[in-house]
Amino acid sequence: MRKTLFIIFHGFDPNNGISKKISYQVNALKTCGMDVHLCYMDETKTKRRMVDNETIADYGNGIMSKILKRTEFSSIVKYAQKNDLEFVYIRSNHNANLFTIRMVKRMKQAGMKVVMEIPTYPYDSEYEAQGMSKQIFQDKLFRNKLAKYLDAIVTFSDYKEIFGQKTINISNGIDFDSVPMKTTRNDTSKELNLIGVAEIHRWHGFDRIIKGLAKYYSIHQEYIVKFHVVGYFFSAEVEAAFKRIISDNHMEDYVILYGKRHGKTLDQIFDWCDMGIGSLGRHRVGIQKIKTLKNREYAARGIPFVYSETDSDFDERPYVLKVPADESPVDIQQVVDFYKHFNMAATEIRNSIQDLSWTSQMKHVIEEVYKEEI
Repeated sequence: MRKTLFIIFHGFDPNNGISKKISYQVNALKTCGMDVHLCYMDETKTKRRMVDNETIADYGNGIMSKILKRTEFSSIVKYAQKNDLEFVYIRSNHNANLFTIRMVKRMKQAGMKVVMEIPTYPYDSEYEAQGMSKQIFQDKLFRNKLAKYLDAIVTFSDYKEIFGQKTINISNGIDFDSVPMKTTRNDTSKELNLIGVAEIHRWHGFDRIIKGLAKYYSIHQEYIVKFHVVGYFFSAEVEAAFKRIISDNHMEDYVILYGKRHGKTLDQIFDWCDMGIGSLGRHRVGIQKIKTLKNREYAARGIPFVYSETDSDFDERPYVLKVPADESPVDIQQVVDFYKHFNMAATEIRNSIQDLSWTSQMKHVIEEVYKEEI
């Protein structure tokens, strides 16, 4: 049982989507036989770096604490050395700098295997789209040097090399125990209900559905299509722009905004809905190929879905409708026609992605890192 440290550079909230994903990865590593400990930041009272429930560094409050949480990683190295850790899995926060380089270098010198996951790649254009390019200025300067000291970079893309380092290509996984399958198929003879679940950014492209609905309803329609949007908006600006598109197109009766929902409440909304809406605007931030978690969650729920990017796990699946990766309104009649001719059972969709469990994905990481020893 290899002693493992999973490092994230932010807080850990079990109700947060990203934190849930990290929990699934940690649990999957444990299932694969690794002795895993999670390193994260706790900022409830003071800024503290934690490993599980143990404080390994307390930075207090104030300006200095903000600096230390981004630069003080000696406590992580000391913990790793003291506990004879063998494997370190880092989730990148796009924070390559002299301090992260020194941390990884010291871990490697101590004989540890170190990999870094880059959740989305490429990511420069995402920051540019949000006017946040300055936030990754240091990362651009140092990421190639940081990559040099790693054993590999874990990516959810098809890139074979990133920043000059070899990659381990995996997919966003599914924790099947946490995603219940939709058990009933609704009567869709008169109405089709679409659902989009996300922390809503421009690159989700949900506005393309609204504009598509406006075009669809520009002539009299007997058949009703509604769009259920679940999740909070990334910013007030994104929310204002989204709601303006709804009002400008007079789609208030056909677009339902729920805000953030989870647990049984979210399950109930899925029960009302028939088809999922994935990302429709990744082209806006220069991304063509990506394996989003949302596509996998829709498949685990057992519902067909729509997206516009390239996802090699799903592009040829019969329960997927791909639309152009451009700014055109989504053709709602095409969506309706697709669903009317769709007849796969929810269990069949769910069973088709058993190999995309988090356990399978993290097992692949371990096998690639230790393949010379297997």
